[in-house]
Amino acid sequence: MGISLPAFAQETTLDELFQELLEADEDTYARIENQLIGELDKSGSPAMDVLLRRGQDALRDGQPEAAAEHFSALVDHAPDFAGGYYGRATAYYLLGLTGPALDDVQQVLRIEPRHFQAIDGLAVIMEELSRPEDALELYQMILEIHPQSVETKASVERLQLHLEGQAL
Repeated sequence: MGISLPAFAQETTLDELFQELLEADEDTYARIENQLIGELDKSGSPAMDVLLRRGQDALRDGQPEAAAEHFSALVDHAPDFAGGYYGRATAYYLLGLTGPALDDVQQVLRIEPRHFQAIDGLAVIMEELSRPEDALELYQMILEIHPQSVETKASVERLQLHLEGQAL
C-alpha cells in the first residue's frame, strides 16, 4: 500500500523554485530556470493560458502587433497575472513602444519582484537609454536571484568594463 500526496502538495511552489535557483550549480540551474519559467507562465485558468500561448506564438512568429492584442486581452481578463504584462511588455518593446513596455515591466515586478526575465528586459532598456549604471544595478539584482545566469554575468562584466573605461 503506497501513500501519495494530493496533487497540490506535490507541486513545487514558486518560493521553493526561487530558493532552488539560488542554490543551483552550473549543472542544475538550467533545469530549475526552465521549471521556474514554466510556473511563472501558469495563470491558473485554461482560457487565460490559451491567450498566453497565442501571444507567445505570435511573438515567435514575428507578429508583435498580434501578440500585443492577445496579451492585452489576457491583462484585461487576468490583471493579477504577471505573464500577461511580461508578454505585452515584450511585444511593445519590439514595436518600439518603450514607455508602454516600461509600464508593463513595472506591473510585472509589482506582481512578482523576482521575475528575472522582466528585470533583464528593464536592464536592456536602461542600456538603450544610455543609463549603464542603472542597467548594471539591475543585472546585479538578477544575480542575487539567479547567480548562475551566464548571460547576466557577461552583461555585468561588459558594463563594469565600460564604466571603468569611462572613469579613466
